[in-house]
Amino acid sequence: MYPIIRNRRLRSNEAIRSLVRETIVSPDDFLVPLFVVEGKGVKEEISSMPNYYRYSLDLLEKEVKELWKMGLKSVLLFVKVPDKLKDNKGTEAINPNGLMQRAIKTVKNICPAMLVMTDVALDPYSSYGHDGIIEDGLVLNDESVEVLTEMSISHAEAGANFVAPSDMMDGRILSIREALEDDGFYDTGIMSYSAKYASAFYGPFRDALDSAPVDMKNVPKDKKTYQMDYANRFEAIRETEMDIDEGADIVMIKPGLCYLDIVREIKNEVDVPIAVYQVSGEYAMVKAAVEKGWLDHDAVVIEQITAIKRAGANIIASYFAKDVVRILG
Repeated sequence: MYPIIRNRRLRSNEAIRSLVRETIVSPDDFLVPLFVVEGKGVKEEISSMPNYYRYSLDLLEKEVKELWKMGLKSVLLFVKVPDKLKDNKGTEAINPNGLMQRAIKTVKNICPAMLVMTDVALDPYSSYGHDGIIEDGLVLNDESVEVLTEMSISHAEAGANFVAPSDMMDGRILSIREALEDDGFYDTGIMSYSAKYASAFYGPFRDALDSAPVDMKNVPKDKKTYQMDYANRFEAIRETEMDIDEGADIVMIKPGLCYLDIVREIKNEVDVPIAVYQVSGEYAMVKAAVEKGWLDHDAVVIEQITAIKRAGANIIASYFAKDVVRILG
């Protein structure tokens, strides 16, 4: 019998394809990463991330206004700390007048309705480039959690809506949640990097913040003792469920495209919003291939973003956010 059901009927033109499309991308999906530096009038392109920049606070104001005008309503702040302020204890991380604290206030002053999330990790502040305190060649967990907790309170005091611990220390979500509650920051949320893998895709980001682990004796050469082994799947579910139990409001999977199986696994298991970070290496690869003329930039970007959302992401942290809004028109 000739087919009665022809699936191609629902693909025959753009109008019907749009009407039955299952996954719709919009500006509301995006969390925009922003890199902040000291100085004035600074807009530095990151060499390994073409068309992406570090901003001084005065130009951060201009960028935030542009994002809001484009319909992008949420930002994730990172800071590039001068080397002279780095040490092994993350002292500058809890400075109430530090760059992160001033960046939070800058965004909130210029655009109070903008949702501000902040990176909570020690690597930008560490003289060793690690997410925790180093002692005898080891990354200390509990001592690092104490600093991360103080750091989170400092961000909340500056006006952050959410803190985003990206360090992968054990127990830090509970410690941060209890401290926020004790200090009266009941409405300050936590977006936990719950399944953050020890990935090779972070290189350009570390260039952006000068935060790569240093090559020194008694300093771990990588972050594999605290970030997850990329061969593991069930561990991601366990990590995520523990963070939710400890008080995480949003959970994140990082990186993006190579881990969409993990996104779907976690989506099937939990009932909190899921964020996915489309990381710097993913961004850089597309930009490099486009520069060579090997890929269609706009088509590839939309396909990748759609795939991330289709896998189960409620929130997408992406350096392509402005590109996507432009493409969608």
